[in-house]
Amino acid sequence: MKRLHKYLLGLTALAMPLSVQAEEYRLGLITPPPHQWTVSATEAAAEIKEKTDGRVDILLFPSGQLGNEAQMLQQLQTGAMDFAFFTLGEFANRDPNYGIFLAPYLVDDVAGARELLKGQTAQKLLDNMADFGLVGFGWGMAGMRIIVTGPEVETVGDLKGKKIRTIPFAPELAFWEALGAAPTPMPLPALYDAFANGQVDGMQIDVEGTWNTKYYEHANSIIISNHMMFPMAAVGSGRKWQGIAEEDRAIIDEVFARKLDEMVVGYGEIDARYKADLETTDVPVTTVGRDWFGPAIDTWYEEWREKAPMLVELEAEANK
Repeated sequence: MKRLHKYLLGLTALAMPLSVQAEEYRLGLITPPPHQWTVSATEAAAEIKEKTDGRVDILLFPSGQLGNEAQMLQQLQTGAMDFAFFTLGEFANRDPNYGIFLAPYLVDDVAGARELLKGQTAQKLLDNMADFGLVGFGWGMAGMRIIVTGPEVETVGDLKGKKIRTIPFAPELAFWEALGAAPTPMPLPALYDAFANGQVDGMQIDVEGTWNTKYYEHANSIIISNHMMFPMAAVGSGRKWQGIAEEDRAIIDEVFARKLDEMVVGYGEIDARYKADLETTDVPVTTVGRDWFGPAIDTWYEEWREKAPMLVELEAEANK
């Protein structure tokens, strides 16, 4: 009887629908654990696990543990990885239209960025993630971009020839080349040591990262320019997505969309708080506007309106 009982239990387990069985999924991102992207991903994963009664258990791999974004994109496309929070780099390098959010001074602040990231052009680009074999859940962002340098910088001319760490995608590189700087792509986890030992002279970054990672300890200038927004795309593997039960897909969609919007809204306060923190250091903090950059911004727009036709649509939304 005991054998029969165990046998029947085994048959019952085999008969259970796959949709109710727990499964672990992997989410990769390049930001370290204290960064808001990682914090938001952690909160989303916990809520998704609870609302799916443990059927969807998303494990986080921050700080590039699963590779750089190019490597992680390939893993998503093959189904070896399940979810990711990505910068626009790998998308913009394949389709210039994904670089349009990096247009300098397209918006003034986080509130303006939020409006565009919820707009029609942003939704089109999210839908087009299918061309990469991905599912797009929504847009998040990091804070508005600032400039942190080791050498003292007072005018835009002081940036000429300086090695500025960037993310390796074309619109950002073009911006720094127009300024006469030497854009120097490198992985975020390598940036602190590279800045400390002088491999790079500075960086395009946000106030949150500048404070939390203590880049200011090796800086002599902090330029609060707020010259670009910095969107993030939350995506999933198209291959793996089809294998998740419809009920659970709806929960994942809803939680990611809401957490991403909360993230964007929160960056208004985050930027203000960390800017105030940086002003307590011994490093000079200077606020500048579009005029500080001279003609380089107009040059950028002339080039990228041709390279990325959807930029014109996005500018029209921004001007409303």
